[in-house]
Formats: sequence, C-alpha cells, structure tokens
Amino acid sequence: MMTVDELVAKAKQDGASDIHLIAGLPPKYRVSGGLENMSEEIISADDALAYARTLAGEVGFTTLMKVGELDSAGTFAGNRCRIHIFKQQGIPSVALRLLSENIPDLATLGLPPAVLDLVNLHKGIVLVTGETGSGKSTTLAALIDKINHTYKSHIVTLEDPVEYIYKPDLCAINQREVGKDTASFSEGLRASLREDPNVILIGEMRDKDTIETAITAAETGHLVFGTLHTGSAADSIDRMVQVFPDGAQNQIRLQLSTCLQAVITQQLLPKVGGGRALGAEFMPVTDAIRNLIRSGNTPQIANAVATSAAIGGQTMDQALVQLVKKGLITRDTAKSYAKDPTYINKYAL
Repeated sequence: MMTVDELVAKAKQDGASDIHLIAGLPPKYRVSGGLENMSEEIISADDALAYARTLAGEVGFTTLMKVGELDSAGTFAGNRCRIHIFKQQGIPSVALRLLSENIPDLATLGLPPAVLDLVNLHKGIVLVTGETGSGKSTTLAALIDKINHTYKSHIVTLEDPVEYIYKPDLCAINQREVGKDTASFSEGLRASLREDPNVILIGEMRDKDTIETAITAAETGHLVFGTLHTGSAADSIDRMVQVFPDGAQNQIRLQLSTCLQAVITQQLLPKVGGGRALGAEFMPVTDAIRNLIRSGNTPQIANAVATSAAIGGQTMDQALVQLVKKGLITRDTAKSYAKDPTYINKYAL
C-alpha cells in the first residue's frame, strides 16, 4: 500500500482537497468536488488499521478504538493535513483534508468586496457559515491573517484541530487546540476573556455555552469570529437562538441584534473547466436587519439582504448569477445550488 506521505504527495500534485481511506475500497481523493481512485489497490482491514496507527499514534489509537473517532492534525510530504479517523463496522476509516501551506490573501478568494472591510471592526461577532468543505476555515484564516498584517492586536484562536499556522507579524497570536490545550470550546472561550485578547476565533460555535460566552465577549468589546454549519444568514440567527430555552430566546435575540456585525455564507461550486468557484452570500447587519432579529422575523432577512447592495450585501442567488455572468459556472450549476432557480433563469442571461 502507498504510505501516507505518498498519498498526500500525489493528492497535492493532482490538486485534491481530501483523501479517503476505507477498507474494501481503493484509496480515493476529492478532485474538483468529485471522488476519484488514487490507485487500483484495495485497502484491506489490516491496511486500514495500519493507517490508523500511523496517523493516530499509539495513545491516540487506543482512544480511537475505545471512543470510535479521533481528530488531529499533522504534516505529511511537507503538507499540513487535518485528520479525522473513525470506526465503521469495527474497522478504522480515515478522512484527510489537505491544508494550504500558505494562507491566501483575502482579496483573492472571490468574496464580495465589502468583506475586506470586516478586518477594520474592533468589536462584535462575524460569522462564516456553510456546509462542511465550503471553505469556511480558509476564509477565517485569511481574515485573521489580514488583521495580523494590519493591526497591533492580540489574537486568540480556539480550534479543533489547529489547521492553519499563523506567522505573527504585527499581532501576538495564541492558537489553542481543543482537547490538547483546553478541554472544550466553551471553557477555552471563557478563559480567553482573561487573556487580554482583541480578536477571538472560535472554530465552531456548536453549543449554548459557547454561543452565550461569544455574545458576552462581543458585548465587552472583543471582535469574535466564528463558524456555523448553516445554509444562509437567516438560518444562522435561528440556529444560535434555538439552542437556548424558550424563556431566554427573546433576550438572546436582543443581544444578537446589537452585537452581530456580519454573516458570510459560502458554497464551493463546480467550475467551468475544472476546479471550484466560491459562491458567497454576505449580510452586513443594518438597522433594518437588527429590527428583524429583535422581532424574530428572520424569514424577512433574505429580502433585506437582497436590497443591501449599496453597502455590499448580496444573497447567494445574486452571487450565483454573477458567477454565471463571469463564465465561472454554468446556468445549470447555478440552478442546482440556488435557493430560487427561477431567479437564475430570469437574471443569469
């Protein structure tokens, strides 16, 4: 079988984003969004165990076999990778995500131009949302690195695992890994408030305690960046509110309406000629949107975003139309990823 270093080297050479190692199948990698075989050799159960031992280490392997999954990161063939190992039918499988060696410049990602101004904020919450593999980590890293090269600040990140490694420039940067440097996102976040940060990055706002502490951090003058697995700005607000009991939701809406600054929602779409193009919805939080958050009228937020073009806002469907007009994606691709395919038919001419 190919070694992990050989697999990563081949994936990097071929422009793949992920590697999948599953017993009974050949090693596979994701190229331009689709899975392809890396070789024709079938991974046996013993091979799968060997890959898991190599990637997890002996202590991690013991944890994996007891708990059923393990997250970590490592460098192979000179490329940093995010590692997830999990048991299926009693046998380990591996999902490796290749991380870019260099953090891309924010201006090169294809985000709406107004997103670049978010690095000039000094307090509040900025969310980057989207499904797994939509480029959220890359966008966050580019935002953080832009701050690193612009302001003399203290940045604290909470990640699971640490993905991009920042090279401090004007900023002091502490990167904390959940499970190694702190017990959980919520505990690490609470501790960060005693660490004199200006900027806090939360790898995932997944529970009530983390969201509640993030809001507190924003209200006390910190700039907080976080991620959610949601498909739109409105969904993000509902997701954050709904983790709280009914009696607390009105208060959370009120707090969110004052501290939420912007939401970016991303999709990666198959690009004409290969590769993937970024489609991004951007919701700058206007006074009108703050009122909608407070009153719980989140279904009306999409309309408010659609009419916020003057300050850089755009819906996902507006972003898809622009990608079609630029020749980056086809109309059929846009329609399959759109909230409203009839909008694509009407405007993507």
